[in-house]
Amino acid sequence: MASAEFRPSRSPAAATPVSAAAPAAAKPSADVTAITTRDEFLLELGQALAGEASIRPVDSVEAAIDALTAHSRRGQVLVIDALQLSEVRPAVDAAQTRAPHAVVLVFAPAVLERQAAAAVKGSKVFAVLPSSPIDPRKTHAIFTAVIDEAAARKKAAAPPVLTPAPAEPELEPFETAAATLEVLGLRSTPSRTLQIAGGGVALLALILGAWLLFRGGGSPSAPPPAPTIAPQPQRAPATEVPAAPEAALAPAPQPRADLSIVHGTVDELLEKARAAMRERHYTEPSGENALVYYRSAVAADPTSGEARDGLGRVATVIAGRFSESLSAGHLEEAAQDLANLRGALPEDSRIPELAALLANAQIARTIAEGSPERAAALLRQAQQSGTLTAEQLAKWRGDLARRQQEDSRIQRLAGLVGDRIRDGKLLDPADDSARYYVRQLVTAAPSSQSTQRAQHDLGAAYLRKAHEAALARNGAESDRWLNEARAAGVSAADISAMQHDLAGARVKAVQAEGDRLAQLVRDRLRDGHLTDPAQDSAAYYLTQLQSADAENSAVVPLSRDLAARLLDRARAAVKAGRSADQDLGTARRLGADPKDVLAVQQLAAPKGAADTAALAANLKLLKSVPPDYPKSALENSVAGSVLLSFTVDTRGETRDVQVLQSTPTGVFDRAAVSAVKRWKYAPVRVNGAPVEVPVRTLVRFELPKQ
Repeated sequence: MASAEFRPSRSPAAATPVSAAAPAAAKPSADVTAITTRDEFLLELGQALAGEASIRPVDSVEAAIDALTAHSRRGQVLVIDALQLSEVRPAVDAAQTRAPHAVVLVFAPAVLERQAAAAVKGSKVFAVLPSSPIDPRKTHAIFTAVIDEAAARKKAAAPPVLTPAPAEPELEPFETAAATLEVLGLRSTPSRTLQIAGGGVALLALILGAWLLFRGGGSPSAPPPAPTIAPQPQRAPATEVPAAPEAALAPAPQPRADLSIVHGTVDELLEKARAAMRERHYTEPSGENALVYYRSAVAADPTSGEARDGLGRVATVIAGRFSESLSAGHLEEAAQDLANLRGALPEDSRIPELAALLANAQIARTIAEGSPERAAALLRQAQQSGTLTAEQLAKWRGDLARRQQEDSRIQRLAGLVGDRIRDGKLLDPADDSARYYVRQLVTAAPSSQSTQRAQHDLGAAYLRKAHEAALARNGAESDRWLNEARAAGVSAADISAMQHDLAGARVKAVQAEGDRLAQLVRDRLRDGHLTDPAQDSAAYYLTQLQSADAENSAVVPLSRDLAARLLDRARAAVKAGRSADQDLGTARRLGADPKDVLAVQQLAAPKGAADTAALAANLKLLKSVPPDYPKSALENSVAGSVLLSFTVDTRGETRDVQVLQSTPTGVFDRAAVSAVKRWKYAPVRVNGAPVEVPVRTLVRFELPKQ
């Protein structure tokens, strides 16, 4: 809903009205309606305007349109704060459809400025300006032009003020004079119309004769005959077609024929005209075509029959070209052909019919393209020129009104789609969701740009939902949204692109999680929290890192660092007479060197305990599994050996089996390691306690004797 004009009041220092910076006598020349609820934005905007316009803050597009369409003598400016609207384009389209006299500005933060500019591309937004903060100088400079534009639009949209006719009649073409008399209401009686028409004909003949004499160098004793003025069709009342809301929406100027005059003798001009006809240069190139040469010959000798016949032949060609251009939908070319026909034979009886055909085609195209303002301007032009009859004008007005109603409905549905997407109501409720309104749009106007944009936006929303569900590892939900996207017409290429982006996002997410866990490990190592608390220690976060991202480059160095610190702590514990088994076990799982673990274990043994060699000598093998002879080596009669190192743990099992040397290299390694891993020893005890024993052994592979 609309609120009062903005008066910042966050603090006593900010309680001054926006317009306070302007002189007391100055009056704002435009009203600014701003869609925003941010006081800081309004304060910055008011300071930038320095009182040149009053600001009315509103909180919705509907409230803004109500304010823009309210009666006011000043120009209207609509300011859209992009931070307040998730979809800027529907707001712009709605404002320009229902309040076309308003000048629209969009303010967006630097990070959203390009996105906002892309969203309003192709619309009539005056400018996209930075906000958060607002650039005062740039904003003030832009507003100077915006206020002038708003005032101009307001003036253009105002009804024309009729002024009394001048005391002395001005010399002007008959068409313009007749249109002026019609507006002034001077066509009330047939007798007065005939008098004015007769005077207009005589005046036009006098002007044309003087012009031909001046341009063609003809003799004053032989003035050219006055052209015949074709009767004009009945015109509809001038007030029936409303003025276009913007001066800029007037139809483009009609093409003009090449009316230049070439000087020379009649014979020379006719010869050039004949050559141009043979070469089919009927109306081009400019200044060197049959139309110019025949017209120049008529100007030089108005009695020349060949010149007049030539103009007739050129006119016939041009009329044929007009029909071809119109049938092909090339309306600009058809308009040029019609101008050339008028240049060849202004009195040609075909001109009114062809002009009506062209006007009908132009109006039909503008209505089909969804340009109601331009269509209204064409109707007004056709009415003023008398090109179309009152019946034709009435028909087009009805078509235009129906199209405007349909466009309004389409814009409303498109706005509802945007609202529901913004609110997250993509599928539910069934009769008030984005999908529901898109289906209505497709039924009502499948080829409309608004429909296509709404379909695209809904498909993109489905893909975002699928993307979010996939990142949350909810495969069923992700598949559901992908199916909705396919049903909405999202292309396979777009879905593949989303899935490619998803794969990249997953990699980045894993990497980010790995980096986070690695940093937590470092932090706990720094603080000395190696294994405690159980779920907030270096060992805990390192285990999570190994599970989440085993290939992370930080796993190995962090494991080595933690194992080293655990060995140091175990060593200190042993020296203090405490058990170090837990730290040693964790260090072993993290890949600590078995020799370093054994060294710490031996610290706990009483003095005089047997050395490593003695311990190994006391090992008793309980279970020996012979190695499998590799088939390829056996078939090729290859023998060899493998030197292995391993550790017999306190339970008598082998672990950390490693190849120290093998002959031949790599042939028997796997078989030897596999066999030793299945060996079983009796645990070695020192002073009654089992200890780990490092061992070296040579496994031989000999060929069976024949």
